[in-house]
Amino acid sequence: MAHWTAADIPDLSGKVALVTGANTGLGFEESLELAKHGARVLLAARNPEKGAAAIARLRDRVPGANVELVSLDLADLDSVRALAADLTGRLDRLDLLLNNAGVMAPPQRRTTAQGFELQFGTNHLGHFALTGLLLPLLSATEGARVVTLSSFMHKLGRLNFDDLQSERFYTPYFTYSTSKLANAVFTLELDRRLRAAGLGVLSVGAHPGYSATELQTSGPSLAGGGPLARLNGKVTGLVTPFVAQSAPRGAEPALRAATDPAVRGGEYYGPNLEFRGHPVRARYISRAHDESAGERLWAASARLTAVEYPRPAAPR
Repeated sequence: MAHWTAADIPDLSGKVALVTGANTGLGFEESLELAKHGARVLLAARNPEKGAAAIARLRDRVPGANVELVSLDLADLDSVRALAADLTGRLDRLDLLLNNAGVMAPPQRRTTAQGFELQFGTNHLGHFALTGLLLPLLSATEGARVVTLSSFMHKLGRLNFDDLQSERFYTPYFTYSTSKLANAVFTLELDRRLRAAGLGVLSVGAHPGYSATELQTSGPSLAGGGPLARLNGKVTGLVTPFVAQSAPRGAEPALRAATDPAVRGGEYYGPNLEFRGHPVRARYISRAHDESAGERLWAASARLTAVEYPRPAAPR
């Protein structure tokens, strides 16, 4: 069988997709390909200037693309709620929610607008809240999917339910890995709940391998980490172009998870060589499948975000 590539994406005309963190890196490449294949794409970005620049770049690459910039700061649940209310009020369908955005390895512990540790709060809680608030719209769309990005680094994470906010113990990369484990646990728990409700919405996971994007340098370079942390960010920035795959290639696992008709709920896609390569089915670490951990993370996330998932409506 030939390797899957973005050229295998089917015609997406009439479909609506929301991509978080869409102004750069993987999110931009995902948005580009979705638009190229006919989807209406909502590019969610925190910075309006960078978002507008991304829209302009995308339209240069895909003349006539049906794209729109929407405002979203996943580190602020008020912003998450505002976007969900806006979209629910004016859209009649949402075929794809691509939970792509993330922050990686700030040198010191930082917090979101609501006081959550930044990586757990942005990478997991922000997407948990957004997915829950958009679930009525997703569940009313036949064949809808939620694709949540994890990382091969989720294998290094541990969910400590007595310290989910890393108040007692914080190290940049361990905390990042834990947030990516939370993405994996969430994807599988969402799949179990959607199946139990008898809904056709798919919850699917993906990871990009090691891809050359701003993620590796933006977090470590945040102020407050001291010379060693800033040096680490610079070294990472120098090494990444030589060992990482390109952002377009890194976007392919998420694009396959989002569009391949053969994909099933609960599956996980990544590069065939783990760090790089063509998108194939991958495996989460075994503890991501722990159903008791899934239930505990879900309950904690609902309590922290004050988002209770509604009973989904039947598809039209």
